[in-house]
Amino acid sequence: MAYTLLMPKATAVWLVDNTALSFDQIAHFCSLHPLEVKAIADGEAAQGIKGLDPINSGQLTREEIARAEADPNYRIRLQEPKVRVPEKKRKGPRYTPLSKRQDRPNAILWLVRNHAELKDAQIARLVGTTKATIEQIRNRSHWNSANLTPMDPVTLGLCSQIDLDIEVQKAARDRPRVETGDTLLPASITENMDYRDDANEEKELDADAVFAKLSSLKSNRDEQDDEDDNKY
Repeated sequence: MAYTLLMPKATAVWLVDNTALSFDQIAHFCSLHPLEVKAIADGEAAQGIKGLDPINSGQLTREEIARAEADPNYRIRLQEPKVRVPEKKRKGPRYTPLSKRQDRPNAILWLVRNHAELKDAQIARLVGTTKATIEQIRNRSHWNSANLTPMDPVTLGLCSQIDLDIEVQKAARDRPRVETGDTLLPASITENMDYRDDANEEKELDADAVFAKLSSLKSNRDEQDDEDDNKY
């Protein structure tokens, strides 16, 4: 299981001020760019951010820091937290960053066209919108309907592929089965079925009729031979 560092920039500020770790080591541990760590050290970035001691927060040990200071190539490892906080289940619509909210109508249009089985509540959860907006896009009464272009919400970063697949599978399970008039017959029936047309079925041969026909032909041929002999 992967663990996430708390407040990476504040931790980087503390490591810059209180250790002899290289910029690369701090950048790797805090998931920052080395130039960003250098800017913190030069006072050009993270101004006003108070350093967070990763030792007091239980994310790092003094022994780990000492080991990294002695070897510039050593990569600091995050300590396993002693207390695990269960993941909080999200309730209500997904929060959408301001930079992506303008893409929501395009994502809704894509979902409406490509996954008609999804309910409005499911679409609202996926892209963080309201049922009123979804209804406007469905009936083309949205103020910007003429300019909307269907776009995959996963590609737009509004939801993950896993979340989309879960909602689609759930909608498929909840959808009632549609009974049709004609259904396929079981294989146990069709595998032994004779598909030949009744008009083309092979007739059983009558042995007596065959021999009678042959005898008739032979008799006619003998009579013809006798007539030929009498001529000569």
